[in-house]
Amino acid sequence: MKNVIFHPLAEQELIDATAYYEEQKPGLGLEFLGEVEEVVNFLMLYPEAGSNVGVSVRRVILPKFSYSLFYRILEEEQIRILAVAHHKRKPQYWVDRE
Repeated sequence: MKNVIFHPLAEQELIDATAYYEEQKPGLGLEFLGEVEEVVNFLMLYPEAGSNVGVSVRRVILPKFSYSLFYRILEEEQIRILAVAHHKRKPQYWVDRE
C-alpha cells in the first residue's frame, strides 16, 4: 500500500473547497472531504487506477463533486497529490507542481 502526501497548494485547495461547500450547506463540506478520503484510500490500494494525463501524472474524478485529483506515483512508495482541481478552473494551472 502506498503512502499519500499532498502538495502544499493541493492541501490548501482541499481546505478551501471544504470550507466553500460547508458555507453552502452545513455538512456538505464534510461530505466532500469524505469523498476525497475515499478516493485517496482507493488510490493507496490501486495507484494506477487514474487516467494518464501527462508524463507520470494521473487523474481521478470524484464521483459526486465536480473535482479531480491530479497525482504522481513516486518511486519511494508514495503518491503525491498535485492538485484538488475544480472542473471549471483553468485547465492545467497546476502543471509546474512537483
